[in-house]
Amino acid sequence: MLLAIDLNADLGETEGDYLALLPLITSANVACGGHAGGGELLIETVISALAHNVQVGAHPSYPDRENFGRISMKKQFSGEQLIQIIVEQINAVKLELGKHGASVSHIKAHGALYNDAMVDVSVAETLVQACVLAAKDIPLFGLPGSTLEQVCKEQGVAFIAEGFMDRAYNDNGTLVSRTLPGSVLNHAEAAKQAEELIRSGSITSYQGNPLALKIQTLCVHADTPDAAQTVLEVRELLESHQVEISRF
Repeated sequence: MLLAIDLNADLGETEGDYLALLPLITSANVACGGHAGGGELLIETVISALAHNVQVGAHPSYPDRENFGRISMKKQFSGEQLIQIIVEQINAVKLELGKHGASVSHIKAHGALYNDAMVDVSVAETLVQACVLAAKDIPLFGLPGSTLEQVCKEQGVAFIAEGFMDRAYNDNGTLVSRTLPGSVLNHAEAAKQAEELIRSGSITSYQGNPLALKIQTLCVHADTPDAAQTVLEVRELLESHQVEISRF
């Protein structure tokens, strides 16, 4: 059973999406304007997160607001171009945090960029290079056992293994495509999956097989139905089993 866990959420993607979740989580992944957010929404989210004593990470993506960053664009940019895109997004969060005497705690890619980095060495290496340039010595979130974890290990970059309470997993530990039915778990399913992760570190994959996941942080998406209620129930479950909820 887990002894301690960080709870994170992707925020600053729609107006006010942080209001219900910030009192319940320990880490916020703030959208940088690539797929959503940015501007005044980024500022509001960062200020509110700091007010709730929630650490703030950058949540960069492919520059694709039309598709919410959920379609791979790895073939549309050179490595150098993608590095610049990611660095600029991370810097937007860094700049706002700096105004309040705070710094970026972590970096978590969004959507298709996240998924690509988990399985594609080239994208993983590009993401790591960008993160080192923009925020040296800052850890990256990613799936345990992923290509990104291996690249981080090879390049001496800290890696935080992330689990998802509201997404279905394939047998190989990757996330099931959102285009498939059942890929996004409802409230009851998400709470059940979180409990399995907490109790045994193993869940049931989309294909119906056991999947072991050793994680340090657990994510909920703000746009998942009943997200705040799910996190509230997960917190109560954690506390009932004397699992400490704390920053990674």
